[in-house]
Amino acid sequence: MLLSRNYPPSPELEPYIVRHYVFAAELPEDLTLEDRLLSETAFVRILIRGDWQAEIAPGYWAGAGPVVFFGPNELPLRVRVKGPFTVAGFAIHPGGWKSLFDRSARDYADQMIPLAAAWGNIADRLWAEAQNETDDARLIAAMEHAILARLAWIGVRAPDTRMNEFAEIARADSTIRIDDAAAKIGLSVRQLERRCLATFGLSPKAVLRRSRFLDMATAMRGFSSPSEEELAALRYFDQSHLTREFKRFAGMTPRAFERTTTPLFTAGLNLRSQAFARSTADFRLKDGMPR
Repeated sequence: MLLSRNYPPSPELEPYIVRHYVFAAELPEDLTLEDRLLSETAFVRILIRGDWQAEIAPGYWAGAGPVVFFGPNELPLRVRVKGPFTVAGFAIHPGGWKSLFDRSARDYADQMIPLAAAWGNIADRLWAEAQNETDDARLIAAMEHAILARLAWIGVRAPDTRMNEFAEIARADSTIRIDDAAAKIGLSVRQLERRCLATFGLSPKAVLRRSRFLDMATAMRGFSSPSEEELAALRYFDQSHLTREFKRFAGMTPRAFERTTTPLFTAGLNLRSQAFARSTADFRLKDGMPR
């Protein structure tokens, strides 16, 4: 059984962190699951227990230690887990990237590395505080301590709120034209492209393509109920276009995706839908709108 839980960051960290999460599975000791992950954000994962690896080169599986940093995904990452596991972590807002990292997000795209390679001994202190923890609240506190320490070390650079706005636009309207999205946040297309590469690690077009695929996959897995108009907007130009996008982002055709059990990928879609529902409600409340 797979159990996933989302938690919002503290108000102080909202511009930098999308969410905290805890993901646990009570699986048989001899069961091995292989699946794919496709995240909309860079994220940190703490392996509290279990055996978790990723395919870092064709046919070569490896871990990256107990506290791992996953760069932005442009391509699906094949992962393998054996037996029961518990992981905790946090997803990073694109707008918070430059406040937490001293290199471009593009440098980390589709990479999995020990967090210590980017954050030094802050990652080691995080592991020391989290490794034996079973309480969600204390796990989240440990992660927030580490994030605050990193912000202080970098120098608390102001978050790029326009990139966070673009992230919200991509989630809410993945079929929007790039020039329209740029105009909405007060940037030229060239400015949007440059800042997207630095903070998302991807071009604006790639961000929207990935979001559109995830919107369709979420609907196919039953975690969203788009209206007929919204579903029509998500549909691709023709079957070959749909197939091409599914092969790119899921590594299989749409028909195969419908038939295939993808427990880890599906849990990620569920976490995504929960977080999006919460952020949409928060946005409405900020604007004085009812839920």
